[in-house]
Amino acid sequence: MKLPDIQNSISEKNIPINKVGVKGIKFPIKIYDKIKGFQHSIGNIAIYVDLPAHFKGTHMSRFIEIINNKNNEEISVENIKKTLFEIKNKLNATKSHIEIEFPYFINKESPVSKIKALLNYDVKLIANLGENFDYLMIVNIPVHLLCPCSKIISDFSAHNQRAIVTVTYKAYKVIWIEDIIDIVESSASCEIYPLLKRIDEKYVTEKAYKNPKFVEDIAREVSYKMDNIQDIYYYKVEVVSMESIHNHDAYACIEKSKM
Repeated sequence: MKLPDIQNSISEKNIPINKVGVKGIKFPIKIYDKIKGFQHSIGNIAIYVDLPAHFKGTHMSRFIEIINNKNNEEISVENIKKTLFEIKNKLNATKSHIEIEFPYFINKESPVSKIKALLNYDVKLIANLGENFDYLMIVNIPVHLLCPCSKIISDFSAHNQRAIVTVTYKAYKVIWIEDIIDIVESSASCEIYPLLKRIDEKYVTEKAYKNPKFVEDIAREVSYKMDNIQDIYYYKVEVVSMESIHNHDAYACIEKSKM
């Protein structure tokens, strides 16, 4: 029995759509890991194409078919590009887009006791294919900040808090996630650890006290280090400090293009 293809019927409004597709797909993925070679994670995936003005709708089931027909679950720029080509061809589109959010895990060693535990970092990959292929990575890194002003004006102690540094970047080749994390953590008052014994807590507290940083300091230092990575041609550094003594967050942002 032949069923009508409503999606291919003509739209009465005749307005093109920039992105149409599916999001919220949970799928197992394999990610390159600098230390172990790779690690497994769960990706939260969104896939879109453009839709010409004369089409009423797209074929949503085809997006799911493309993802589930993958024999290779490896996330890499090369495989993402192939997937975007397949999406374009199967949906008869001129542009295709994919977004993959996933937790990335590093086995971090506490500074003094040397006990290891997993710390997760939120990562997002966004890739687009039209006439050209383009992709960017977004890495969120938690850090510890101690306020320089509070330290100077107080007889003892200083307010300190957790901050999130978000690094968005485009590169000519794959940049290790670990390298971006190292740049950010080495720029903070102190890095964050998943597991601390008392001797570690003493170390972290004292290190942060000796190394006070504003959000402006972090943004500038990360920017300086990103400038030294030749393969990165665009980046944005955002720092959000969840202030412990204020009812607001502190924010700083530096955006650069090396093109």
